[in-house]
Amino acid sequence: MIKKQIDPDIHFKTLGALEDVPKITQRELSKQLGISLGSVNYCIKALIEAGHIKVQNFNKNTDKSVYFYLLTPQGIKKKAAL
Repeated sequence: MIKKQIDPDIHFKTLGALEDVPKITQRELSKQLGISLGSVNYCIKALIEAGHIKVQNFNKNTDKSVYFYLLTPQGIKKKAAL
């Protein structure tokens, strides 16, 4: 499996934004970071693959597109390193 590469600046900003607002949508994250929605999706997938974030959806929420992004201990270390 080929690991996805993320620009270190975007990596850091994404981890910071997800740490600040775990319920942020990818669309909101796209606007905040000034990158395309597709780039945000790619970045989120890469962060999950790297083990830097976990994603949960709200089972009781009727809007199944709402997700909660949690930084893992590994993600917190990576953010500090960046």
